[in-house]
Parts: sequence; C-alpha cells; structure tokens
Amino acid sequence: MPSSLRQSQLIATAAAIVLALPFPALAQVDGGYDDVESEGVRGRTVAVQPYIEAAQVLTAELSPGDDVVTYTRVAAGVDATVAGRNSAGSVSVRYERRIGYGSVSDGDTISGIARGALAIVPRRLNFEAGALASRARVEGGGATTIGGNSVDDSSTSQIYSAYAGPSLQTNVGDLAVTGAYRIGYTRVEAPDAITLAPGDEPVDIFDDSLTQQANVRAGFAPGTALPIGIGVGGGWNRQDVSNLDQRIDDRYVRADVTVPVSRTLALIGGVGYEDVEVSGRDAVRDVNDDPVIGADGRFVTDKSAPRQIAYQTDGLIWDAGVMWRPSRRTALQATVGRRYGSRSYTGSFSYAPNQRTSVNVGVYDNLTGFGGTLIDNLADLPTEFSAFRNLLTGDLGGCVDSLESGNCALGNLGSLRSSVFRSRGVVGNVSRSDGRTSYGIAGGYDRRSFLGAQGTALADVDGVLNENYWLALYAARQLDERSNLSANAYANWFESGFDGDGNGMGYSASLSYNRQIIRGLSGTAAVGLDGVTRDELPDYTNASALLGLRYSF
Repeated sequence: MPSSLRQSQLIATAAAIVLALPFPALAQVDGGYDDVESEGVRGRTVAVQPYIEAAQVLTAELSPGDDVVTYTRVAAGVDATVAGRNSAGSVSVRYERRIGYGSVSDGDTISGIARGALAIVPRRLNFEAGALASRARVEGGGATTIGGNSVDDSSTSQIYSAYAGPSLQTNVGDLAVTGAYRIGYTRVEAPDAITLAPGDEPVDIFDDSLTQQANVRAGFAPGTALPIGIGVGGGWNRQDVSNLDQRIDDRYVRADVTVPVSRTLALIGGVGYEDVEVSGRDAVRDVNDDPVIGADGRFVTDKSAPRQIAYQTDGLIWDAGVMWRPSRRTALQATVGRRYGSRSYTGSFSYAPNQRTSVNVGVYDNLTGFGGTLIDNLADLPTEFSAFRNLLTGDLGGCVDSLESGNCALGNLGSLRSSVFRSRGVVGNVSRSDGRTSYGIAGGYDRRSFLGAQGTALADVDGVLNENYWLALYAARQLDERSNLSANAYANWFESGFDGDGNGMGYSASLSYNRQIIRGLSGTAAVGLDGVTRDELPDYTNASALLGLRYSF
C-alpha cells in the first residue's frame, strides 16, 4: 500500500474516533457559529474555528552548512471545543502543503490532537476517546526532538496514536463500583534516513503496537459501612509491539484501605499479587548469523522462532502513603511500595488557587512501550484545551493550553526505540490565564530501563538506561482588539546509555505577531530558531522567518 494512502487511512481512523462522538449540530450566525436549539443540544458551549492560510517561509541553516532557502506553505485546519452536561471535547486538526523551490521538495503534513468524552448514562457510564498525529526528528540513538523547521525531512518520523473505551462509576447501596477499559493503537512511520556517528549501528525504530488496559474496583468509602474505607480490585495491561513480536502481559489483584486521620488527612495502603511477563521473538538470521534488517530499517521478525522471556516476575506487591486534601483546590497523594520486583514511588499534587491558575505534579512508575506511553499521555489530557503549535511549521508543541491537569501529550516522547522499558519519572506544569495573557510552563524527567530477551536481536539493549529531561513553555498576549503576540519553546536533553550514541540537546523556539486586517482575515509575522547539539556529531542550527495570511470562517 502506498505510504501516502496508508497515512490518510490512519489519520481518518484516528480522527473518526473522536469526531464521531455526538457533538451538537452547528448553525452559522453572523459569520460565526452557535448552538442549534434542538433536543439534547440546548445548554452546551460550542466554539468552532475553521481556517485557511498561506505563508512564505525563509529558512537559513546556520550550522553545519549555510544554505538559505524559501518555500510557500498553504494549510487548512479547524480548532473546536464543545462542553455540555453530557459531552465534552476538543480537537485541533491541520493539513499543510509545502510548495518548494530549487532544492526544497514539495511535501504534505497532517497534524492534530483530539480528546472527547460522552456520558452514555450521566454520572455512571462514559465513553472516552483521543487521537494524535504529529512529527518528530529522530537522532541516531533513537532520541526524539519536536518542533524543528528543517526542510530536510529525511530524519523526520510521522507519529499516529488513537484510543477509545468506556468507563463505569456507580453505586450498589453504599458500595462504590468503578471500572474502565480502553484499547489503543500507535504507529510510527520509519524515517528515510538517520544520521549516525561513526561506528554506530542502526536503531530498531518502533513500528506499531496495540495496547489494551482494563481495571475494576469495588469498595466502601470511609464512614459508610465502616469508619475506614476498604476495597478490592484488579487490573490488566496488555501491549503487543510488532517489532520482534514483543509482548507485555501484566495482571494484578489487590486490596486497599483508607484510614482517616483528620478531616483533611488520611493514610492509604494496599497489598496484592501481580504476575508480569515481557517476551519476544528473535529476528531472521542470515548465513553469518546476523539479524536481517528489512527495507524499512527494522529487524525482520522470525515468526517460527520460539518466544523468549525478557522479563518475568510474580508475587507480592504493596504500597503505603498519605492522601491530603485541605480544600477543593488542593490535593496531594504520595505512595511508596514494591512493584515490578523492586521499590516503586508514585504520587500526584494539584493546586488551583483560583479559576485562572493551575499547578500539577505527577510521579510515575510504569512498565510499557512507546505506544503505551503515548496512549497514557492522550488519556491524561483534559477534554477542554487549546493546542499550542510551532509558529513556523504548524506542528504541535509539547503541551496544550489548559487549566486542568495532565496537558503535555508530546513532552516526554523520549526514545523511539522499539524495546519495551520500565519508565520512571516526574512531570509538572503550571498554567495561568489572566485577562489578556495566558501562559504555561511544563517540564519533566524520564528514566527508561530497556528490556530485551537473551538469544534475540534485542539482547544487547537489556538493562541499558536512557534519560531524558524536557522543558516546554507557551505564552500568548492580546495587545489590543486587533493584534496579539504568541511564543512557544521546547527543549529536551537526552543522555543515552548505548555505546556510541552520545548525549545531546534538541530545542525549538518561535515568536509571532498577529494582526487582524478585516473581519476574518489576519496577517502573521514570525521568527524562529531550532537545532540539535550532539557529542558525537556536528551541531545543527536553523533560523526561520515567516510572513503569511489566515482567513478564519
């Protein structure tokens, strides 16, 4: 199947998951959109902004070369948010066509992010979905950077991800019952070429995976059946990665208890049993017993080879901690315990001093793959957000603008290596919207310990550590009724444990000025800088400038 057709099918499938949710019908009113007063629609807030735009871009490579090129960019897209009693969702989708001159080739890009929720039975049964399409630059060791404006797309990978599933929350008398299931799919298009340092071996880039997660719990809140809260539950995590037929199969059951200490403080804990297995197959071998690499640059899986165990553990799991909620605007939960065969730390903190400000911090410990990480990031997004994009390329930035928790779907992409890994880290963000100004800052640290089965092509990656630090910023300022300023920046520092891959930093920053010319038509001027610094290869730096027009319907 041609690549362009496959991409179109993937995007159509991903977008349909969210767009198929029953958002209200819209009617055009005075050049904008408003609710149609029909059954099931009244009372909803709807904001829809379709647009088309054209721009001329000048880009100059500052290092290691000195090329200066220009190209024309035309695009169409839509940003929309729906909020109501029984449904909510946000979507930002954009198609762009690049028209090159001279050494700049033509190209197409589709990018978008969406998240929606529908109450099938209000306050009891919900259906949720999300989808993502974005690009990332891939370094020789598999590390990713986002937001660059290089016209050389050979090291750029297109990423698609989508998920959907129901969730249940109900009561049987005083017994609270919750449950959820979701299924997700993630695909990464192989880069045409990756620049390697001398002596480096090609990296097996993630191809695609199917992720399934389910959990259920039944319990009594403190002060209902007993002075303390008690509950029992279980969960299942299954991830099937196409590269070498890797598989995560994780099942657990646990009982938990909540012991109130005061009106705002409680002790929490749990104990249970978990059975985890990570396995995979070997690659096809040539006459020299070397793994065979296919035309897409990935190992060719030997389907006839027996499945080999990369990681396995079963036995007691436990955790203990505190839960503190002094007000509706502040919440803290922190636990320490044992999981995946070693010590585990998790936690969360949220603080909203007013309706304009939000502070969130999370500490996580997961056994997952690249696809599972993206699905989790999508599921953590709020249903109401505004997508922040790179102002020169139109690509998605690391985060979205929201006053709810969990708003950095692309912040911790990390490595595109196909291997399953244990991921431990911390992520935090601060968002504020104050009159004409809105801004946010987010950052995090991600530590991945890769798993590979002995006797397979991934044996050498077993136990290798990769670390990634990242920082994302966005800001917007309404200068007057007709003009505004916007800024966006992203940086990540990657430290690889693989020999020869080296360390480096990727960064991107842009600033734009927008001015309304007439109703619906605005002009934009923007400048940007992006690049990569690397230990083993020459640094890359690129500067860009843009002049363009946008018409919003």
